[in-house]
Amino acid sequence: MSASSTEIVIGNAKLVLADRVIDKGWVAFADGRVAEFGEGDAPRGAEDARGDLVMPGLVELHTDHLEAHFMPRPKVFWDPISAVVSYDGQLATSGITTVLDSVRVGCEDSSQGIDSYAELLVDSIANAGKADLLRVEHFLHLRCEIPMPSVVTEAKALLGKTEVRLMSLMDHTPGQRQFRDEEKLRTYYRGKSGKTDAELDLLFANRLACQQQYAAGNTRAIVALAHANNIPLASHDDTTDGNVSEAVADKVSVAEFPTTFEAAHGLHKAGIGILMGAPNVVRNGSHSGNIAAIDLAREGMLDILSSDYVPSSLLMGALQLATKVPAIDLASAVRTVTKRPAEAVGLTDRGEIAVGKRADVIRVHVAHDVPVVRSVWREGRRVA
Repeated sequence: MSASSTEIVIGNAKLVLADRVIDKGWVAFADGRVAEFGEGDAPRGAEDARGDLVMPGLVELHTDHLEAHFMPRPKVFWDPISAVVSYDGQLATSGITTVLDSVRVGCEDSSQGIDSYAELLVDSIANAGKADLLRVEHFLHLRCEIPMPSVVTEAKALLGKTEVRLMSLMDHTPGQRQFRDEEKLRTYYRGKSGKTDAELDLLFANRLACQQQYAAGNTRAIVALAHANNIPLASHDDTTDGNVSEAVADKVSVAEFPTTFEAAHGLHKAGIGILMGAPNVVRNGSHSGNIAAIDLAREGMLDILSSDYVPSSLLMGALQLATKVPAIDLASAVRTVTKRPAEAVGLTDRGEIAVGKRADVIRVHVAHDVPVVRSVWREGRRVA
């Protein structure tokens, strides 16, 4: 094809497709879509990628990193739209072109200072988008803390705002799931909030009371709400066979951060996609002492990566999968941050370089095993 019939052509690229890698290839965009791609020399006038990786834009299903921009210091709240724009820019330069902003639903307590600001942040994301201030396409992921009394009311209120693509069932009650070892939760809160053991005793007692009073009913209501609105469900921190059985009964499609091999094996056997943190891959283990993502990958039980709390880890983690796990090639590793997460939440128009798919594409240079995103296109428009 001739370069004149396209908006953008990128050549001299190591082109990462969904099922293979073209060592020297090119791709052309037209009208916001992938128009054509090929192997060898590009049509005349192509932008020279200088041998860099060219791959689909990354799709992020779980990041609560907006909180760090909104509250950069304890009790210091930044202008919310400015915080959104800063956060969005960091996502884009990390190679993320589609994000599900994970917002907390159901106020746990005031120890972290931001739980009650979900609606403000969601409105700020929507307003920033309407003003064309955003580089990345934003959807919502409602992190529903099921033991909390207000969780169902808050979730219903947020459903009428920015499009919700995922709802997760979360339970951070002391002694359960990720914090089955209560001391881990105490250590977390001591570092995060500076609470004394006496204050934590009161907090934990309240959490346990809420769990006993509200969790069962709230779970049924949130599950019904998700299914009624055709929103995929995620479980969170599955630890036991019982947790897996609950996920299967609730028709969960994604399991976020299972904490044990026992749970991961059961989830995998049930056909539920397993999502793990990219920081876990980069750090060679979980920061909280749970199972390592690399170990799951070696067993063929890792489907999706999430940046969680470090946006740049998503790209780095995917590329490291291809070097740390012999059975995973580059194309397979990149699928964990592109095609698979996109399909998990019904975004079948993106996540791979294929004719007719959205031209969400990134150019990545790697030096000293560290990737840097050189260019980002979203629907064929250069945004970074």
